[in-house]
Amino acid sequence: MLIIGNGTLVTLGKECRVIEGGGVLIENGLIAAVDNTADLLKTAPGAEYFDCRGKLIMPGFTCAHTHTYGTFARGMALSGEAPADFPQVLERLWWRLDRALSLEDIYYSALVTFIACLKNGTTTVLDHHAGPNAISGSLEQIGRAARETGIRVNLCYEISDRDGPAKMQAGLEENVSFIRRCREVDSAELTATLGMHASFTIGPETMEKCARAAHDMDTGVHIHVAESREDARHCREKYGIGVVERLDRYDLLGPKTLAAHCVHISEEEMDLLAGSGTNVAHNPQSNMNNAVGCAPVLRMLEKGVKLGLGSDGMTTDMIEGMKTAHILHKHCQEDPRVGWIEVPQMQFGNNPQIMGSYFPVKLGELAPGTAADLIVVDYDPPTPLTTENFYGHLVFGMTGRMVETTLVAGKILMRNRSLTTINEENINSLARELAAKLWKRF
Repeated sequence: MLIIGNGTLVTLGKECRVIEGGGVLIENGLIAAVDNTADLLKTAPGAEYFDCRGKLIMPGFTCAHTHTYGTFARGMALSGEAPADFPQVLERLWWRLDRALSLEDIYYSALVTFIACLKNGTTTVLDHHAGPNAISGSLEQIGRAARETGIRVNLCYEISDRDGPAKMQAGLEENVSFIRRCREVDSAELTATLGMHASFTIGPETMEKCARAAHDMDTGVHIHVAESREDARHCREKYGIGVVERLDRYDLLGPKTLAAHCVHISEEEMDLLAGSGTNVAHNPQSNMNNAVGCAPVLRMLEKGVKLGLGSDGMTTDMIEGMKTAHILHKHCQEDPRVGWIEVPQMQFGNNPQIMGSYFPVKLGELAPGTAADLIVVDYDPPTPLTTENFYGHLVFGMTGRMVETTLVAGKILMRNRSLTTINEENINSLARELAAKLWKRF
């Protein structure tokens, strides 16, 4: 048993509470009790005790969509003319990068990303992988990195027709075999789903194969949806319908599916997403960086779409992502009132619900019976901190690098800014060597 206590505890959840001098009692990876620290110490006198005086205790952050394979692009220069639109970004950067990846690159890319997650207080991620010249065993390499760091992660491989039928089939088989392995192990920290790239790189025959596999495996899919105008335009020109409508025709919507982006969708498609309970991930920094547009977040939330927050690989600091979303929608709507309710709803309300489709434990709240995924933040508020104003403190006063201790499933993975399970310095050194070689191949 372990007690994390004597801090300002923010429970989040539907009945969010702020408890001064509060703490959590952890047992077998779950939260057993939430109370003031003095009472917890009486309840479990033999428990290990971690004193967080002057610090904030809260649930770890979750990320509903990311790409660990993009790590080695950091600092890499592109030769030739800079990409002028999103298709060129894919063709000149990401599709060249993912083709250059080896299994070793994939492993170290994931390690670096997961370490950064833990250092920024992100305890759970849904990862979407690509690497057409190193498909077989790729998900196991990311899973190995997840086990070694201790983070909670759901994995998939993006199926696509862009590299030919053999690579498409290999991607399908990689998904199916890894889903089966995860189910055999029955881990609450490492799970899998079926990955697909995007409608414009998936033809009818492949769409049918993916749908059949998803139904046979009783799983949903993790797919990019109408991220750019080109994806939406391609679908309407080729099939006469929107991307969401196309997925619906193959019965691929529902609470086990994650639709990333959904920037260019119609009112009718929003209704389909809401009515089917499909999960959607908003990625504000990525959308801005790729200049693909501003997702209709406010309208989707009004319609009841289960819309969460991802990063698309842009950051592992979800506070940073929340700040961007907070500003982006004010700017796009030319309305300073928006974003105040919607952004915390995505991260603290909808993301935990989305994670419930991918993990067998409850996340995102400090309450008895939920997973003991929590963080200790070095934040001493200069003004009163209450349940009502916690989001204001977070978005205007905190950053991910204020996190000094991170736990997943009750295990301390970072303590006082020092990782407990892995040697970051050695990993970064080896990653730099591998990245330099990849840049030459690129």
